[in-house]
Amino acid sequence: MNLHEYQAKQLIAKYGISVPKGIVIKSIDEVDQSIGEMETPSYVIKAQIHAGGRGKAGGVKIVSSKKEASEITKSLLHKKLVTYQNKPDGQPVNSILIEESCDIEEELYFSILVDRQSERIVVIASSAGGIEIEEISKNNPGKIIRELCSPINGLMDFQSRNIAFTLGLPNEMINDFVKLARSAFKVFIENDLALLEINPLVITSNKKIIALDCKVTVDDNALLKQKTLAEFRDWSQNDFKEAEAFNAGLNYIALNGNIGCMVNGAGLAMATMDLIKLYGGEPANFLDVGGGATAETVAKAFKIILDDNNVQVVLVNIFGGIMRCDIIAEGIIAAVKEVGMQIPIVVRLEGTNVDLGKKLLQISGLNIKAANSLTEAATIATSLIKK
Repeated sequence: MNLHEYQAKQLIAKYGISVPKGIVIKSIDEVDQSIGEMETPSYVIKAQIHAGGRGKAGGVKIVSSKKEASEITKSLLHKKLVTYQNKPDGQPVNSILIEESCDIEEELYFSILVDRQSERIVVIASSAGGIEIEEISKNNPGKIIRELCSPINGLMDFQSRNIAFTLGLPNEMINDFVKLARSAFKVFIENDLALLEINPLVITSNKKIIALDCKVTVDDNALLKQKTLAEFRDWSQNDFKEAEAFNAGLNYIALNGNIGCMVNGAGLAMATMDLIKLYGGEPANFLDVGGGATAETVAKAFKIILDDNNVQVVLVNIFGGIMRCDIIAEGIIAAVKEVGMQIPIVVRLEGTNVDLGKKLLQISGLNIKAANSLTEAATIATSLIKK
């Protein structure tokens, strides 16, 4: 779960990390009064969406007058902002963060995340802050500093000092950087984060370290105990079908293709989408109904898939392990009748009672095409799209 920038800054500020002074505006009616209360020579207006690339898309502006700040805020608020990360549909701007500008002397990059390969938490830093870190890692990997943290001791101060020295910070700033890194690591651990990214982390002309921008991703598996953070979830930033799936207990991610996918198991779902792509098709979604799929679950899944008007074919790929294939087939038939699906459905079943399950699908009289393998299912689905 992602937080908005202003929410992330509120979180890290509680741990003593310096952030620019600012206000959050959520209504056109409060724009002029809120900006009028700010006293700063220039204003930084930031559209709040869950996507990067805001600056290039016109979602971040620096202005020097209250009038201009008001005009830009009103032009952004309650509109959609399209960036390279969320195109083509973009995301709604329901809040604007307005901050005082900073006298920036240097921009750094700083982040903490889970490195699944090493099974450790890793701290990453670079002297090339403010730009896309992915490009730096490809073109100039020597500028990337990595420190793997002990699962027992966490981030040690000597590691933070090593980062500070490598970044080229002056001696008088080393302790300040160590305190920031220590606080950031505490934020990460205590709030069960998957990512804490400060980019840029700036050094001002008077040698203060300030988090100019901040991105926070909370581990979804920890939201049951991180109830305060869970309340920050903004479903308007997601496809509405993802919100429906979340409430139905399904794992769903909307994509831009035209072949709807319903699969039990995340790994099997990924393999299904890969094969669709391999045979020239485009998956419309990732949808994992889980290992204990029932007729009710299948019906909910079909309804969510059909909410996408781009879907022209549905591919169902179920491995009947816990559930028997005949029970799953009965659930699919009941769900298709309940939802009233008109588009073709390709079903691949495997597992216990698979022959009985296929026979039930065959005699159902519905527009269901049975496949004997995942490859065959993907081939049939993509060929139906091409026809």
